[in-house]
Amino acid sequence: MNCLYGIYGASGCGRSLMPVAVEQLKRDNLYRQSQIVFIDDALEENKQVNGYTAMNYTQFKATEAKDKKVLIAIANSGIRKKIADKLAEDNITMWSVLADSTIIMDAVEIKEGAALSPFVTIGANVSIGKCFHANLYSYVEHDCVIGDYVTFAPRVNCNGNIHIHDYAYIGTGAVIKQGTSDKPLIIGKGAIVGMGAVVTKDVPAGAIVIGNPAKPLVK
Repeated sequence: MNCLYGIYGASGCGRSLMPVAVEQLKRDNLYRQSQIVFIDDALEENKQVNGYTAMNYTQFKATEAKDKKVLIAIANSGIRKKIADKLAEDNITMWSVLADSTIIMDAVEIKEGAALSPFVTIGANVSIGKCFHANLYSYVEHDCVIGDYVTFAPRVNCNGNIHIHDYAYIGTGAVIKQGTSDKPLIIGKGAIVGMGAVVTKDVPAGAIVIGNPAKPLVK
């Protein structure tokens, strides 16, 4: 075969992204000469998941192909980073996948390993780091800077002039107020924005914020 494509993760995230990946291969006229599989490290032997072969990473590496590419379909950003490092060590390319309905505007830079689900919109003059996950109906508006291994759950509203640092997680339906060119709104490294939160000011690194307006979670 010319290329073996892997969706790393056969749980909810991976199973949702598999049809998007297949759609992209067909769009690029690569589907007939390639194979696409799930990678699941919990498996000792191959099995079928939603009609596709699922195998562990050792088996994936042992399968003969001219080229191999992998989309890391795991929501946990720390695990995505560990897998990305493993792929780099094994000289396996990280694969980016975007749905037919994804809209990407002018002057956008997106690094490798992105997973852009159906109905995602990326506005103009946006910079996005490695292994970005944007789930259904999320958007990133103009002049935003997104770091590495950032995760958006469905329907995240990321307005203009926002900087989101590495490993941040933005929950379902969260709304982030627009910043300005001279004072962008900052979501710090590893911060978590809760489901439905309305963020009106900077979120410190490692903080968890919830509510409307978003405030730090008191444990």
